[in-house]
Amino acid sequence: MKKRVLITGAAGFLGSHLCDRFLKEGFHVIGMDNLITGDLKNIEHLFPREDFEFYNHDVSTFVHVAGDLDYILHFASPASPIDYLKIPIQTLKVGSLGTHNLLGLAMAKKARLLIASTSEIYGDPLVHPQTEEYYGNVNTIGPRGVYDEAKRFQESMTMAYHRYHGLETRIVRIFNTYGPRMRLNDGRVIPAFMGQALRGEDITIFGDGSQTRSFCYVDDQVEGIYRLLLSDYSDPVNIGNPHEISIKDFAQEIIDLTGTEQKIVYQPLPQDDPMQRQPDITRAKEVLGWEPKIDRKEGMKLTYEYFKQLSLEELKKSEHKNFRKHSRR
Repeated sequence: MKKRVLITGAAGFLGSHLCDRFLKEGFHVIGMDNLITGDLKNIEHLFPREDFEFYNHDVSTFVHVAGDLDYILHFASPASPIDYLKIPIQTLKVGSLGTHNLLGLAMAKKARLLIASTSEIYGDPLVHPQTEEYYGNVNTIGPRGVYDEAKRFQESMTMAYHRYHGLETRIVRIFNTYGPRMRLNDGRVIPAFMGQALRGEDITIFGDGSQTRSFCYVDDQVEGIYRLLLSDYSDPVNIGNPHEISIKDFAQEIIDLTGTEQKIVYQPLPQDDPMQRQPDITRAKEVLGWEPKIDRKEGMKLTYEYFKQLSLEELKKSEHKNFRKHSRR
């Protein structure tokens, strides 16, 4: 009998890559997504498979899965500022109510649950690089707080179930991840820069470009998540690439990669935008034997090849998601 895994957020960027990985490892995969920010085109190649099933469902309401479950990976959540600023309540609900529902399902099925936390729980960090022991610097009532606090609550509730009920849980803190299937206009820096380059627009930097990010290629991220799930470690683990770069230098890298000649333009920095983001991955190295293998030059080339294949119509879309029907819930 194949082991069965439920992956929420399965039609999203990371969720779809996780579906691929678990199918490759011989699992029966149950994907779940309400498609607010996910897209079926990310997983349509899996529909003919007998070892994959998909349910269009919102985990914030309730979750029922027939039959046995060995593992649950909770990746359902808006994950880019442009999304969670438009649907703040849904973002809070999927991190709180959705997590509560999946913890209950894990209890009922005696399944191991891995939750997708984020580097955003560190807020605009006062410690650099960020270790798992750092408690963070988060503005709870700022516009970004809906995402940061949803994830922080998610971690707290997961550890409460682990300690009180003895539930097997894992927590991955995901740092900036990129690769094929990213949504072009989701507000994150890599698809934004790639889209501007392909459309021949100026590259837009918020602030003076001195803020830093550390980008991890999706295959490396998935490998780290897979190892963490199968490990015996229940405390949070940073998974990300520690090679840091300023946004200004990164914009120049994109211009060089794409062979375009745009100029760089500057706009005001959004409220609470982190000035530094770099994971300390000592714990991942020691506990999981994991570290990233794909350098930024190689990963960006693969990502650019994906974006180059998009149609002109897709490239010119200014808004990829319409949240109006969800905006009052």
